[in-house]
Amino acid sequence: MKITDAKVIVTCPGRNFVTLKITTDEGLYGIGDATLNGRELSVVSYLEDHIAPCLIGRDPHQIEDIWQYFYRGAYWRTGPVTMAAIAAVDTALWDIKAKVANMPLYQLLGGKSRNGVMVYGHANGRDIEETVDEVSKYVDLGYKAIRAQSGIPGLASTYGVSKDKMFYEPADADMPSENVWSTTKYLDHAPKLFETLREKFGFDYHLLHDVHHRLTPIEAARLGKSLEPYRLFWMEDAVPAENQENFRLIRQHTTTPLAVGEIFNTIWDCRTLIQEQLIDYIRTTVVHAGGITHLRRILDFASIYNVRSGCHGATDLSPACMGASLHLGLAAPNFGIQEYMRHTPETDEVFPHAYSFKDGYLHPGETPGHGVDINEDLAAKYPYSRAYLPVNRLEDGTMWNW
Repeated sequence: MKITDAKVIVTCPGRNFVTLKITTDEGLYGIGDATLNGRELSVVSYLEDHIAPCLIGRDPHQIEDIWQYFYRGAYWRTGPVTMAAIAAVDTALWDIKAKVANMPLYQLLGGKSRNGVMVYGHANGRDIEETVDEVSKYVDLGYKAIRAQSGIPGLASTYGVSKDKMFYEPADADMPSENVWSTTKYLDHAPKLFETLREKFGFDYHLLHDVHHRLTPIEAARLGKSLEPYRLFWMEDAVPAENQENFRLIRQHTTTPLAVGEIFNTIWDCRTLIQEQLIDYIRTTVVHAGGITHLRRILDFASIYNVRSGCHGATDLSPACMGASLHLGLAAPNFGIQEYMRHTPETDEVFPHAYSFKDGYLHPGETPGHGVDINEDLAAKYPYSRAYLPVNRLEDGTMWNW
């Protein structure tokens, strides 16, 4: 079997997705997600100009060798563009291999380690009262774990709070919109949200919260300590993690579980965090960490230190990434939880998929491969539309982390 074509498909059914479709001389094909939110066309160029020509004629079964070829063979390696492109290739090749075996992908990854993949949804509101109402809706839908975000008094907008509650998409403008941030207002407000939620719902449901990289280590330590009575499942992305050692200070002051990693690209980005047990959940994802092959290495390394998975699963990851993540999550012994932000009906039509939700769990399905396809004719009806993520400033105008 040989690869005969590697086609990049860009579509925007409400938001932009980049998909790689690899076809073989036996008519089988696989698809992989290559979406990099706000920088999509950079990955398109990397795939079309540098990777696709090197795939033609190769044996699609040689997944490991092809991964090493594109990683070690690129002197300027790592980084989000390179690793998203490699991930698309890797995911598509695993899709093909499982189709040849006539098995769902999880069977090739060692089979089931559980009956389903526990997921969490996103509840958000303009204020605490509205967030409580949104959490109630997720409880009614059967979720066992819910991320809660609330608007902050005195701030016009904040991360995670949207008008469209089910299909939140932060890349919202042709040029970056600007938000204003106040750490003081946030630190005063966030504990009140979770105090209210526990009073309303008790401790029968897992509650999660995303800080979105906005605090310093000592501020994050203060927040984690103030949230301890409410027993969060995790506090996510408390600080920017370029400096992994920042988490040592947070860890010294709080027992609130810590999660980070959705923007990580390689095992080196999280080696210190995992090896020193400074986090509890690693959130690295298939599309941004070099595919199933490399994310599996990260999870195997994490398992040695009792760190579990918590893969990113927002709407900027296509259903192809979600499908691959679910197969890996079903098989990985140290799976923790999977983020599940639902895609729009238009996106689900472009990417028909076998995975399904029931009683707080997703299951990848039994379709051979990773169970996600792409309708190219329908995809062509949604042309690319430039969209940037927002930027953030402090109240005095200083640029800050969005």
